[in-house]
Amino acid sequence: MRLGIDLGGTKTEIVALDAGGRERIRRRVPSPAGDYRATVETIAGLVRAADSELGVAGTVGIGIPGTISPATGFVKNANSTWLIGHPLDRDLAAAIGRPVRVANDANCFALSEAADGAAAGYRVVFGVILGTGVGGGLAIDGAVVTGANAIAGEWGHNPLPWAEHDDAAASRCWCGKNRCIETFLSGPALERDWKRATGKPSGAAEIVRRAEAGDASADAVLRRYEIRIAKALASVINVLDPDAIVLGGGVANASRLYRNVPPFWQAFAFSDEVATPLLPARHGDSSGVRGAARLWPE
Repeated sequence: MRLGIDLGGTKTEIVALDAGGRERIRRRVPSPAGDYRATVETIAGLVRAADSELGVAGTVGIGIPGTISPATGFVKNANSTWLIGHPLDRDLAAAIGRPVRVANDANCFALSEAADGAAAGYRVVFGVILGTGVGGGLAIDGAVVTGANAIAGEWGHNPLPWAEHDDAAASRCWCGKNRCIETFLSGPALERDWKRATGKPSGAAEIVRRAEAGDASADAVLRRYEIRIAKALASVINVLDPDAIVLGGGVANASRLYRNVPPFWQAFAFSDEVATPLLPARHGDSSGVRGAARLWPE
């Protein structure tokens, strides 16, 4: 039995996968934002409850919005900043009494979609999460690529390429730098762009709904978003040339992205033609937790 946990900023989810990849348990609880010790205990409690219900102690994989530094052994690069500077994998192993594997949540997402999701059968898969933040993960031949510094796929903290005058209003990124892709393509970034354009607040899902209903202002904001994601993904295509790109996260639920972004990226990718498919995640917001379980082989 393999247990996977997705530690998010607002919710923490656990899933149990049997040898056939079928879900035996799924639970969600609120994340104790800002409290590291409570985070460790929340995860340990979910694991203990799953062990009790299943009658077996499964392997434990955890996806986090950051990564474990190979240099220090502590969490780094987490937008859930209360995790930074702590040995999360060691603390969790001590709390539940067995080894755990911790990986970036976007890496878990890419692994899940490459294993039995939208990109099953593709060799090189780049996974993108467009949510509260912007994450990226890379899977090759069904295995996560972490890199020498454990930052492979972190395209969200590169600057947006091919900037235009409409791209001048980006806010400063939580990482301390300016013009990060995350400040243009996250859900909150889309909402900020809408508010700048209209003077009114609105959620990302509502902006998409308005555009689908024919609202010209919403359509213009989403078109600008689509051009920006096309630029950002073209830079990935130029470096990596993946066999498939899969989108996940709340903003990725907008079906128009899959129609509109590939024609836009043609102008920015260094190729006469771009054959890369842009795919919606098959497992939706369950992909990260399923990928976390798959951090341990069958």
